Amino acid sequence: MTRDQASGLRMMNQPNNDKVKVIAVSGGKGGVGKTSVSINTAVALAEKGKRVLVLDADLGLANVDVMLGIRAEKNLSHVLSGDAELDDIIVRGPKGIGIVPATSGTQAMVELTQAQHAGLIRAFSEMRTQFDILIVDTAAGISDMVLSFSRASQDVLIVVCDEPTSITDAYALIKILSREHGVFHFKIVANMVRSLREGMELFAKLSKVTDRFLDVALELVATVPFDENLRKSVRKQKLVVEAFPKSPSAIAYHGLANKIMTWPIPQQPGGHLEFFVERLVQRKSTEEERASE
Repeated sequence: MTRDQASGLRMMNQPNNDKVKVIAVSGGKGGVGKTSVSINTAVALAEKGKRVLVLDADLGLANVDVMLGIRAEKNLSHVLSGDAELDDIIVRGPKGIGIVPATSGTQAMVELTQAQHAGLIRAFSEMRTQFDILIVDTAAGISDMVLSFSRASQDVLIVVCDEPTSITDAYALIKILSREHGVFHFKIVANMVRSLREGMELFAKLSKVTDRFLDVALELVATVPFDENLRKSVRKQKLVVEAFPKSPSAIAYHGLANKIMTWPIPQQPGGHLEFFVERLVQRKSTEEERASE
């Protein structure tokens, strides 16, 4: 990375050098409702006056714009090819949230080169769009890209549901992030539970195994109930916080949004969006150097 790129990133065009809260939403496996948590919480935050940008970080299998019924004419692949700037591809969702769409069915987006990562840095450093919170909706699993996005964020939300595979895969993700990437604090969302008690029991199951084998701290930040209104809203390509604002799941998402607004932004490096992107690229560069040795 060049000095000019890094210094440009540190400016970031944010008013008064305001810091951006960066949150990665992950889950060990698919089907746990990770994207639903990401975008419903984003809209709940927007309703509270926050400027929110959602990055669809499932770079090879985009789904945020699909869930919202939004047609994205351009995506991150156009930014990386030089055919568009990041501001050009942002689409607006409910309550004005910004969405950076990924592309679907493109293997090349999953395996970005160092030069493409540098292009992503420049794209973020040149953004004119201003926002307060960046929510990164990662892919499922424990791929290098998921690990990189998670370790580069300030807060990591792990979405888990009451299924053995969900708990096992969430544990695997937490294990790798803590032992290999220095992430020791995780915020847990118990999703699709039938009661607050069931959500707490689910959290206890995960905590029991992490307390026994890992040196990490888990915090239960939300229990999102199983809600038929959520299913109805998905079929309508609407968000439950918008279509059924008084439903149990919508209330839970607003509760999570309220908590997020109280989370402090670290003062050390990592508190700016530019460090989020820079850390991703530095990690990629290090891995490529090791591979070439």
